[in-house]
Amino acid sequence: MGEARAVNRPCQYRKIPNWIGPKGCSIEEARFVPIEAEKLPEAISRWEKFIHEDSADRLIQLSILHAEFEALHPFLDGNGRLGRMIIPLFLYQTGIIQQPMFYISAYLEKNRDEYYERLLEVSRSNDWSGWCAFYLKVVQIQAEENLDKAQAILDLYNQMKIRFAELTRSLYAIYALDWAFERPIFKSSDLMRSGDIPRPTAQRILNLLKKQGILMELQPGRGSRAATLVYPALLNIAEGYDAF
Repeated sequence: MGEARAVNRPCQYRKIPNWIGPKGCSIEEARFVPIEAEKLPEAISRWEKFIHEDSADRLIQLSILHAEFEALHPFLDGNGRLGRMIIPLFLYQTGIIQQPMFYISAYLEKNRDEYYERLLEVSRSNDWSGWCAFYLKVVQIQAEENLDKAQAILDLYNQMKIRFAELTRSLYAIYALDWAFERPIFKSSDLMRSGDIPRPTAQRILNLLKKQGILMELQPGRGSRAATLVYPALLNIAEGYDAF
């Protein structure tokens, strides 16, 4: 993205032009030039009113909101990230999801060229149908991926309930399992200080899980500093690849 030279003031609408194109390009070389800065407050006001309008199809409404926000490009930096953050917040506000956790950034990054081209076609040729069809496809694909991940996490939890119990032979096996699932990255001292498990038992369980490769040390302990542990199997499912 290009822009006229100015100090970036977070949380404030831009006061100068900005534009979208190859890094370092001039406004004359830009692929897209958003609305003039002086027109932003009124345009954002209309955009906000549209958020609160009733709609027969909330996903179509969201696709329009997303495109319009990116077209307005109201800030000097962070418009893409903020535009993607609006997605789960809107879905949560309208009751489509129960928690504001639905992120499509990964798919958009993998399909960046098509994403930008669809947005630009709205401005160039008013192709809202093409944009909405693309956006709905993104939402569907991401929802299916999220469902697969949720099922994989549930399957892992059910498998590990048995394994934790067999390995630890402890009444506190499920407490330790739930701890690892709620905090897949944690300090060993956190579990021992939680009060849910007696400290000697917690230490024994952690040692067993590390020995079996279920937990891994991300950062070894040193002196008074506790080790940082991770639960690789869970994190790899969440990330969608073998991160650990």
